[in-house]
Amino acid sequence: MTTPHRLTLTQFLIEERRRFPDASGDFNSLILNVALACKSIARKVACGALLEGGHGDVGGAVNVQGETQKEMDVVSNEVFLQVNEWCGCLAGMASEEMESPYQIADCYPKGKYLLVFDPLDGSSNIDVNVSVGSIFSVLRAPMGEAAVTEQDFLQAGAGQVAAGYAVYGPATMLVLTVGNGVNGFTLDVNLGEFMLTHPAMQVPADTSEFAINASNSRFWEPPVKRYVDECLAGRTGVRGKDFNMRWIASMVAEAHRILMRGGVFLYPRDSKDASKPGRLRLLYEANPIGFVIEQAGGRASTGRQPVLAVQPSSLHQRIGLVFGSRHEVERIERYHNDLQPVEMPNPLFNERSLFRMPA
Repeated sequence: MTTPHRLTLTQFLIEERRRFPDASGDFNSLILNVALACKSIARKVACGALLEGGHGDVGGAVNVQGETQKEMDVVSNEVFLQVNEWCGCLAGMASEEMESPYQIADCYPKGKYLLVFDPLDGSSNIDVNVSVGSIFSVLRAPMGEAAVTEQDFLQAGAGQVAAGYAVYGPATMLVLTVGNGVNGFTLDVNLGEFMLTHPAMQVPADTSEFAINASNSRFWEPPVKRYVDECLAGRTGVRGKDFNMRWIASMVAEAHRILMRGGVFLYPRDSKDASKPGRLRLLYEANPIGFVIEQAGGRASTGRQPVLAVQPSSLHQRIGLVFGSRHEVERIERYHNDLQPVEMPNPLFNERSLFRMPA
């Protein structure tokens, strides 16, 4: 039995470049550098507690997001910066872990792209060996040699040149879109190469699986409560079918599951913290994941509008996000636009539920 020939990531990018005869090759170099950073992080994550310094907190340090930093957050951020700053493809970078844009040193040539990334999404799960990942987005840089500013990065998600993520699980995968569909590459650890294993990935339009953090249910808006209650009612309810509920607390892992088999992910705006109109970062998480999902035939939304149409107002802006199987996301949008949403009791938490015994 012969082994099928698989394209490497490099070969795939060369084929893509042939569609644009005038391309300089800088874009390919950038994506390959991002892939190299992901390989390095994958090796460090795989070491677990054997990694020098461990995977614990960084002495109680808090990042710009107000979150306690893990050792691997800092390490992963440094990997992305060091691997990408020298290549001559970038005018600047922005990271979830840094308050301000990262300037390319004068000793390196400047390029025509901006790189935006979450170096290690889901790092709170790393100590319990749950899949984590890296998320990245490529934007066009302004013309000129001036230092980049925060304003340069405030581009709507629809303008992304490329986006993707790496998931560090039983196998390391790189999922990439360059605006022409979505392709998945699995890391061959023997060759040290990402190989095309999942061409033309598609999110099924229908699903019977949803992911949401049910511990926040008391803070949900009525449209979200309505949707979840209908799912929980199962085949005896208005939806007429049973749903499974999932929650990993690692956005990359959630997105990858949905991309592989369908589903819908909700991290909606809620009333838990009035100062935050959402929990996820627009530039580092919502836009790149939204771009991937929509390029795979799914839909990404704030619940009220397409997330890729949102004009960012700040580098670390947060937003509510719903993405996944198109028909489910469209239903959630309809509920948000319904002037008189129907509120239903939540069967998980009513008086005779699994969690509350009758008096």
